[in-house]
Amino acid sequence: MQVSMLTVSLGAAALFGIAEIANWRRNNRRDVDKVGFMPWRGIALWSAAAALLSVALWLHQGG
Repeated sequence: MQVSMLTVSLGAAALFGIAEIANWRRNNRRDVDKVGFMPWRGIALWSAAAALLSVALWLHQGG
């Protein structure tokens, strides 16, 4: 269980990084009309929450 919580945390942290890069690219795009359809800010928020929660559970179980 401990290894799986750490794995979930690392995966969510990686997703957070990808979402932040994608959101930065969206904010600095050249063509204003090409908005896209992915809610990168929401994805970053939920992945950060998942990473923090899974780290807390991992540490609670004896990390």
